[in-house]
Amino acid sequence: MPAASVEFIRAGRRQRARRWMLVTGILTLIAVSLCAAMLMLGNTIYPLDQVVRALSGEKIKGVSFAVGTLRLPRMLAGLFAGFAFGIAGYTFQTLLRNPLANPNVIGVTSGASAAAVFCLTVLQASGAVTSAAAVGGGLVTVIVIYILARGKIFSIGRLILIGIGIQAMLDSVISYLLLISSEKDVPAAIRWLSGSLNGSKMSELPPLVLIVLICTPILMVLGKHLHVLELGEQTASSLGVSTDKTRIALIVCAVFVVSIATATTGPIAFVSFLAGPIAKRLVGSGFHGLIPAGLVGINLVLAADLIGQFAFVYRFPVGVVTGLLGAPYLIFLLIRMNQKGEL
Repeated sequence: MPAASVEFIRAGRRQRARRWMLVTGILTLIAVSLCAAMLMLGNTIYPLDQVVRALSGEKIKGVSFAVGTLRLPRMLAGLFAGFAFGIAGYTFQTLLRNPLANPNVIGVTSGASAAAVFCLTVLQASGAVTSAAAVGGGLVTVIVIYILARGKIFSIGRLILIGIGIQAMLDSVISYLLLISSEKDVPAAIRWLSGSLNGSKMSELPPLVLIVLICTPILMVLGKHLHVLELGEQTASSLGVSTDKTRIALIVCAVFVVSIATATTGPIAFVSFLAGPIAKRLVGSGFHGLIPAGLVGINLVLAADLIGQFAFVYRFPVGVVTGLLGAPYLIFLLIRMNQKGEL
């Protein structure tokens, strides 16, 4: 290859790397600003210096309780759940080469939600039991969908259609569980199903933090195969990628993070659906978008929670706000895909 061509390729790669670093840096700054706003804003607005002093362990009347007990768990839940939804959505969409192939649409979130609602309403359990049940429900759901879609040749379109059908069935199960539940359990389950950071507790966060910290490096390592899998089954196999093993490992990790996030905050609508496309548009092609997608997820959840708390007369759960943002994009995407003949 001529030296000029090699230098041109290297220059393009350096330019893409600078763009990735710039976008990631800006998204990180926005996330840090939103985290600070989550800790400062509430019924009483506290200055940043008092928040920092309270977080460092200094006892300040009113501030220590509000920040340490109420606002910090809420912020951390939004931070890690948003990151989890973002990386899970990006993994599914890139792996299955379809923007509709995210945990919300293909039924994974509904499987985790059905298991968690069963624990909340029937078993009246919470905490670790609900988290374990949500992860189990998500894994069982994706295994069923994968087996039904496998056939002789793996079909992405068949997987999405089966996933949508499974989602409808699981949503019916959730409705049935709410109907047979006692009146005192229904309000809590409905609040949870709307996707909410209300009532977040530090004791509930360790499973979410642990799963995100474990699965993110795995997804980053396996992520180098994502763009190869995008080229198709035969091309990926010819390049030496074990398609089935790689796909299963990626799906299992993504299901773990999205299920544990769902168990912690409820199914926050459309975050996993929006984060990946936004990150890809910002970063461009040629570099892995997993971390930017996670950062976009964080910013979506925290910004939506602040809007839900302070932008209206009444306070709305974060899932209501993200639903208002995501639904128009879903309609737009379906119209565009139909015009291109992809539906």
